[in-house]
Amino acid sequence: MTEIHADFRSDTVTRPGPAMREAMATAEVGDDVYGEDPTVNRLESTLAEQAGMEAGLFCPSGTQSNLLALLAHCERGDEYIVGQDAHTYQLEGGGAAVLGSIQPQPIEFEADGSLNLDTVVSKIKPDDSHFARTRLLCLENTRGGMVLPLEYQVAARQLTREHGLALHLDGARAFNAAVALQVPLEEITGNYDSVSLCLSKGLGAPVGSVLCGSRDLIKSARRWRKVVGGGMRQAGILAAACLYALEHNVERLAEDHQNARRLAQGLAEIPGIHCDQAVVQTNIVYLDLDSSELADGLRTELGRAGFLIGDGRSIRLVTHLDISGAAVEQLLAAVARLLT
Repeated sequence: MTEIHADFRSDTVTRPGPAMREAMATAEVGDDVYGEDPTVNRLESTLAEQAGMEAGLFCPSGTQSNLLALLAHCERGDEYIVGQDAHTYQLEGGGAAVLGSIQPQPIEFEADGSLNLDTVVSKIKPDDSHFARTRLLCLENTRGGMVLPLEYQVAARQLTREHGLALHLDGARAFNAAVALQVPLEEITGNYDSVSLCLSKGLGAPVGSVLCGSRDLIKSARRWRKVVGGGMRQAGILAAACLYALEHNVERLAEDHQNARRLAQGLAEIPGIHCDQAVVQTNIVYLDLDSSELADGLRTELGRAGFLIGDGRSIRLVTHLDISGAAVEQLLAAVARLLT
């Protein structure tokens, strides 16, 4: 079996280090379904405070956290407006439709990862029994590694207020956005009625996302969490890893961003590779090759050399806790050698 030197497929592949494992092993626990796990309670209150919201709810995944938000905001026959390629619409199993009878209204993303707000307004349905009731707008930050500008998020907040909609953020990489903008998390999340925050990507926890929002919304989401099988017992073992990640791994996201910029710069200098350095704002880099065959060949040969990269002709590379600057240089050297 080939020894894996570095896995660039996603920032979900990080593994807990010794200190995080020690925090998990020594965590104080209780039964979270009864609300009695002190470590879970501390995680929920800590993240809610950082997000500028009243309450939080620990979930095993971002998919579930987003689903609970949709179920709490919408009723059967309601509609949410979302990006055509958004994670909540395209990559979460259609949960809102399957489990909540909530209709998606997808629209195309702009090049910068935003949704055109004029288009959003045009998709809000009239108050008429012929139509689903538009109740919610979902945004994503970061989107393909790109950060939504603060002024855009303020404008989205104003739009939803004017039209009686709620605003949810899939903030799987919201900490990356905050570090890139050099602002507190609350300056981003304070524009939303709810936000899903992932701890198992760049922050390095093995499991966990937290949904933050008002007390009433989280009360509803907590019930839905039980319904969809997300009630966990001595979950403080997992929450302890998330707390460790919050305390130790947020500021270091800047290193991932620096490594991503270096990776994009190096790739752009290799003949035969197309890489737009201008869109690399956080920890995600895309490279394009002239054919699918060339991409498949590169992926195979890099795998033999101990490097894992994403699928497709347009290949996503993600820097994270387990990717060092040296690993970036080794990958660049391997790509240059193989393509030459």
